[in-house]
Formats: sequence, C-alpha cells, structure tokens
Amino acid sequence: MKHPAALVPGALDALYALGVATRNCGLPPRLIGLVQLRASQINGCVVTMDSHPKLLQAGGEMQERLDAVAGWRSTGLFTPAERSALALTEAVTRLADTDDPVPDEIWAEATRHYDQVNLAGLLLAISTITLWNQLNVATRQVAGVWD
Repeated sequence: MKHPAALVPGALDALYALGVATRNCGLPPRLIGLVQLRASQINGCVVTMDSHPKLLQAGGEMQERLDAVAGWRSTGLFTPAERSALALTEAVTRLADTDDPVPDEIWAEATRHYDQVNLAGLLLAISTITLWNQLNVATRQVAGVWD
C-alpha cells in the first residue's frame, strides 16, 4: 500500500512537525541522526537504515562511526554523551524485552549529559523514528523510494 502517512490527511504534516520540534530542542543534529539510525537498526527498517546514513554523511558524519553504530559499546568512536543517548535509545526501543525497560542507571547516565528539554527531545526522536519504522515495515516500504 501507499505509505499511511501519505494517505491520511494531515498525518504527514504532523509527523514532519514533530520532527522539526525535536530538532529545535538543542540537541546536535548528528546525535539525533545517530539515535534514529540505531532505533531503525533495532526495528529492522531498511528505509531509514538506507536514508539516515546518507543524511548523516551529508552533515559531515564519518563513515567509520556510521559503520560502528550497531556495535557502539565495543568502540571508542562515540563520546560519553553519545553513548548515553544510544543506551537510552536501545532501552526505549526494546521496551518489551525486559521487566525494567529503562533502568535507573541508563536514565541517570543520560541525565548527566542532557537537561530535561534535551531528554524530552531524545525521547521524542526515539519515539518518532520508531513510529516511522513501524509504518515503513508494516507496509513494506522500499528503501530509496518514496511513494
């Protein structure tokens, strides 16, 4: 089917507006992109796994870091702040995988690096990309194609 956000009047505008609001919360665009890429990897969304690295590269992100996002714990390529955002991303994206989906230690580490507005932006970025992932995967959207 066509993309659901394109079929329901106002849905696409609403999703884009949420993305704009998230980008205006004071977080670096690269961080938002890394978080979105990691959530998309977890959710198996080939559309955003294809598009987000291209957007990040256009913004100056190094290929080496893009290649390492899935294994961020095993590399020194990410700052402590980025690592806390990636840990939060994994926890929030995998809510059903554990009885304590966002453990206190993950939240505490994130609060060491981000204020409440930044944390709100991170949570909105994670939630928004997860919604895009769900819509793309459910309707079998094709990478590199927008209908």
